[in-house]
Formats: sequence, C-alpha cells, structure tokens
Amino acid sequence: MSAVDLRDPSTFPSRRVEAWKYTDLARVLRQTPPPSPAVEIALGGPFADLGGEEIAFANGRAVGADAFVASGEQTLRLRFVSDATGTGHGASVRIAVKPGAKLTLLESHEGAGAGYVANYRIDLDVPAGAEVTRVVLIDEPADAISVSVAHVKTAPGAVYRQTTITSGAKLQRQETHLAHGGEATEVTLDGLYALSGERHTDLTSVVRHGGLNGLTSQLTKGVVRDTARGVFQGKIVVERGADGTDARMGHHALILGERAEVDAKPELEIYADDVQCAHGNTVGNLDESALFYMQQRGIPAEEARALLTQAFLFEVIDRIAHEGAREVVRSWLTARL
Repeated sequence: MSAVDLRDPSTFPSRRVEAWKYTDLARVLRQTPPPSPAVEIALGGPFADLGGEEIAFANGRAVGADAFVASGEQTLRLRFVSDATGTGHGASVRIAVKPGAKLTLLESHEGAGAGYVANYRIDLDVPAGAEVTRVVLIDEPADAISVSVAHVKTAPGAVYRQTTITSGAKLQRQETHLAHGGEATEVTLDGLYALSGERHTDLTSVVRHGGLNGLTSQLTKGVVRDTARGVFQGKIVVERGADGTDARMGHHALILGERAEVDAKPELEIYADDVQCAHGNTVGNLDESALFYMQQRGIPAEEARALLTQAFLFEVIDRIAHEGAREVVRSWLTARL
C-alpha cells in the first residue's frame, strides 16, 4: 500500500486503487490545499484529567517535543489539533518503548476549523516484555478530510492493545499496519464508529504474523445513520513458518438509515499450517423483537433504540484495558447517541 502525501496530488488514490475503493480521496481532494497557519493551543484535550506527559501538534507544528521514549510505567497524551479553514497540514511522530516498560498512549484528533486537510503518521516500536495500550479518540468536523497512518512493530513477548473510536468526517481514514512478533506476543486491535449526517470513516488495518504462536484479537463495531458511510477493511496475514498463530477478527455494524451504507472487507491470508484463524462480518438493523419487548415495558421507542445501540457499541469500549480512558470514551459516545 503506497504512501499518501497530501502535498502531492499525484499520490492521491482513487477508487481504482483496490485498497482505496471505498474511500475515493482523489474525488474529494482534487488539489493540494494551502498550508495551515501557525496557531497556539492550550494544554488539555479529552484525556487531560488522566495525567501523564503531553505531546501536541497544532496544525502540524510540534508544540514542544515531537518524539517520546517510554520507560517504566508512563502515560502519554498525544494530541493532533487542527484549527484552520480550507488549508492543509501534516505531522509525524515516533514513539519508542524500552523493554519491560508499560505505556498508556492516549491519542486524540481534535478539529476546530472548517474544511481542513490533515495527514498524520505514527511509528511505534514495542519490544520484548513491553506493554502498550493505545486509545485513539477522533472528534473532527463534518467537513474535514484526514488520513492517519500508524506503523506498529511488536517483538516476541510484547503486548499491544489498540482501540480507535471515531465519529467520522467528510472523508476520514485511519490505517494501522502491524508487524506481529509471534511467540508470546498478544495483540488486540479494536475499533468503533458512530456516524450520522454525511460523514464517512474508513478503518483499515493489516496485521502480519511473522513468528510462531502469535495471538491477535480484533473487534470492530459501527453504527451509521442518515446518509453516512462506514468502511472496514481488515486483513490478517499469516506468513510461512508462523505456525501456532491464533487470529480472530470480527466486524459488526448497524444501519439505522435507509440511505446509510457500510462496506466491509475482512480478509485472511494463511501460508502456514497448524493455525487457528477466523473472521466474521454482520451488517443489519436493530433487533425488532428486542425493541418490541422494551416498548411493551413502557420504554419509548426512541429511548429503546438508543439503549440498544449503546449496548451494541459498548462491547468494544468494555474491552479497553485502561479504566480512566474507558470512562472518557464511554461519556464521549453517550453524549453522541
């Protein structure tokens, strides 16, 4: 999958590119936007109350440090803040984790401008014995365009947990490329999208198992309303020699509007023997029998729908290992349902 450089229109993929067939960047972004101006931002963000150190980028410009090395037990709040109209910016950050370290990475994408274009890259190395919990909360305006790519490398014996939560934008894509370390490496790769209006989000991931006895658990859930569009593309590749791999992927979505759309493409590529791999995908509506049951007990129809939708999505949130981050995300999502 070739890199996208939002400063170079020749790299803008269209639906003719298989990996971008559901997210036609070339159609919505026909030319390079002018650069975003410098802005000042205050410390904080949605995870401010959870403490830790902060790295922030304001319209692509680093506010202080632009890299981080984790040792011991640490919390890092990584913020990408966009406050511009009709302009574009990008940022890149590298995060290294020392062996045995335990890092909670609380990442937020915060948009305050209108019609901006943002392009971010994150490189994250998780060595043997280290543990990283990454929670990504994306709250962007309805007319924003953003592409974010994370490259994660896990060594044997590492633990990596990731949950991405988003409400979409005009065009939004979150990519995760993960090199799985194999032996005693545990990876959780979850996602959640709640879309309304004309918003679009694309959660794309590729996990490559290169070693023996690796474990991957992936659960993505989404709800789309109105004319919104949700895209899930998940691929798990088990390379030759990666025997003993246990990889499970599930994507489940609710369509709550006649013109809403969900495109899902779960894939398994297996080149090894003695593996346990499975994927599942469901797209449908709310359970009418459950709605009827709740209404029979005096719960108004709209409230019943909201409760069922909430219960459906909260399965992903309940898998977030960090209690504080879990409660922040729960409150954020409840306010939008």
